[in-house]
Amino acid sequence: MKKLTFIFLSCLLFAGISKAQSGMENVTITSEQLAPNIYVLFGSGGNIGLAVGENYAYMIDDQFGQLSEKILAAVRKITDKPLKYVVNTHWHGDHTGGNENMAKQGAILVANDAVRKRMSMPRNGETASTTPYLALPEITFTDEMTIHLDPNNTMMIFHMESAHTDGDSFIYFPEKNVIHLGDNFPNGGYPFIDINSNGDIEGLITNLNRALFLVNDQTKIIPGHGKVSDRATLKSYRDMIDTVRERVKSAKSSGKSLEEVQKMGLSKEWDEEFGKGFINSERFIESVFKTVDL
Repeated sequence: MKKLTFIFLSCLLFAGISKAQSGMENVTITSEQLAPNIYVLFGSGGNIGLAVGENYAYMIDDQFGQLSEKILAAVRKITDKPLKYVVNTHWHGDHTGGNENMAKQGAILVANDAVRKRMSMPRNGETASTTPYLALPEITFTDEMTIHLDPNNTMMIFHMESAHTDGDSFIYFPEKNVIHLGDNFPNGGYPFIDINSNGDIEGLITNLNRALFLVNDQTKIIPGHGKVSDRATLKSYRDMIDTVRERVKSAKSSGKSLEEVQKMGLSKEWDEEFGKGFINSERFIESVFKTVDL
């Protein structure tokens, strides 16, 4: 009966999702199992975490609304349990774009207080927010919360320091040794420090250090983007960020302007590996320059 109910609700949702795919017709949703009942889904946008409890399924982020049908189809291949909660790691649309569709299916949206605040604000010259009410997190928290998936497994949600945004959360499955770091760790690219959302390089270093304290060599790390990673890769990433931060801090302290610092090649060792994505070296250096503590 649960399976039939889930499929029926999903069909109702699919009927209401726009057929306009906005260039996403060819996106394929794939999945990878990381531990018993813990998965990651890849598509277009932020990586999706999926936990399967005794009675329900639980999702971390939901990419773009145009992909909701494909995402739920991928979930159905893993489990027929109904989706109970969707936890947002932060407010950006490539992680929350499917919120409204998931809420229409019956999922409860969960996020830090700042996520709902950011999503409720007018953007891009708007005089009022155009975010649908159903897309806003229904349950918000300040510091941390725990969702009990079943008698033996939990999902621990921690609000972190302002880093990528001021609403960043890490989601940790201690019994399964899996953690989702959201866009504090875009594996394979320079970090996007969203200054307009109170993003901050100092907070990013702090958060990466906290993540390194939580994980061990066996931990499966879900990044905000890119392939599943491990502690050694995360540590190398933290070391790179910290080195660039110290270089920029020294140059800025000596009186150099942003334009001068951007021409100094302070990230040149890593530009080939990390600087060809959404954030190039100039944008990365700019965000560090503007938020570093002197």
